[in-house]
Amino acid sequence: MKVKIGIIGLGYVGLPLAVEFSNKYKTVGYDINNKRINELKKGVDSTLEVSTENLNKALSNNLFLSSKIDDLIHCNFYIITVPTPINKNNSPDLTPLLNATKMVGNILKRGDIVVYESTVYPGCTEEDCLPILEDNSKLKLNEDFFIGYSPERINPGDKDRTVSKIVKLTSGSNSYSANIINDVYSDIIVAGTYLAPSIKVAEAAKVIENSQRDINIAFVNELSKIFSLMSIDTLEVLKAASTKWNFLNFKPGLVGGHCIGVDPYYLAQKSQELGYNPEIILAGRKINDSMGEFIASDFVKLLIKSGHIVKKSKVLILGLTFKENCPDHRNTKVVDLVKSLNNYDIDISLHDPWVDKKHFEEEYNLKITDDIENEKFDGIILAVSHDLFKKINLDEIKSSSKSIVYDVKGFFDFNLVTKRL
Repeated sequence: MKVKIGIIGLGYVGLPLAVEFSNKYKTVGYDINNKRINELKKGVDSTLEVSTENLNKALSNNLFLSSKIDDLIHCNFYIITVPTPINKNNSPDLTPLLNATKMVGNILKRGDIVVYESTVYPGCTEEDCLPILEDNSKLKLNEDFFIGYSPERINPGDKDRTVSKIVKLTSGSNSYSANIINDVYSDIIVAGTYLAPSIKVAEAAKVIENSQRDINIAFVNELSKIFSLMSIDTLEVLKAASTKWNFLNFKPGLVGGHCIGVDPYYLAQKSQELGYNPEIILAGRKINDSMGEFIASDFVKLLIKSGHIVKKSKVLILGLTFKENCPDHRNTKVVDLVKSLNNYDIDISLHDPWVDKKHFEEEYNLKITDDIENEKFDGIILAVSHDLFKKINLDEIKSSSKSIVYDVKGFFDFNLVTKRL
């Protein structure tokens, strides 16, 4: 089989994958967003996951980018990397995934392989996506075409653990397709691959990776709430406990993003459909989703205690992305913090040089402040630990010695802050 790769979705997952595959195979990168395609053709990746140098190198080699479905027709190894978000009720929203599946189904040919990388609940690939592929193509699985699942493990902003340096989990609809899929990924994954025994096992492995992390963070977030009542610094407790060899040193904080704050709901939904209510998973989600409100309340108490009039107090929030040192603000929980503070009629300024200002303001209907050096604030909340915030002289932007500095991430020197989460 002479492989020609077609990657559907060129975001944080699809683009790095397309660039890597172009080192070995003819690769077509498809995205429904023509603006995104034009941006990439100029060598500009707004996600900052791929450098201009590497992108231009790929474009001059084997990578072709397009927003036209017809350009995918000659591919025979399709990889679907579209988002799988949740809706306002925290239920899985498979719309982008199923739309991409319909599109691929319309151009599917005999001998083709379709691999899904999007995070889903166990069974989704075979129960939700496969029927669409068969209906639209009029072809039959494992006779005319094949499917597989190889979950993405991208860590946005991480320049050390790039796509080729993370072990890749693979699977296929039968042994023939599984081995081909594993071999194709092996060509670009220097960290190695792991061939799972079934698609469902691969799906389940992916969804529990982030669910486990979510639960562990929920535990320390709950500890933070308890220790706050006891006037004990949570990070000092964790530092002390970490002296034991088997203690897992997770840190409290806001839990957002495209994976950790989403994936547990996919597993919970499937579990509930089967008649089991997952108590620990949903309890963890409840705790983590409550942290924006908790931080706001805790911060306001400090304002009151220091003698500030809460209404119209000037407060600066540093950081808007879901994690440090990257522009990704998908499902950022800093927005929850902002909404909770707005209930107190506080004058809030938002500052984050990492984010695309126009995109963020349009998506969240919140205004970003570029210049903070000439402002004075009654309170400062460090929400995201971008390295560039280390350069800020906190004393110069405080309105007085009574100004509150609340460090959500344990980022600043302990002597510079009023309280850490």
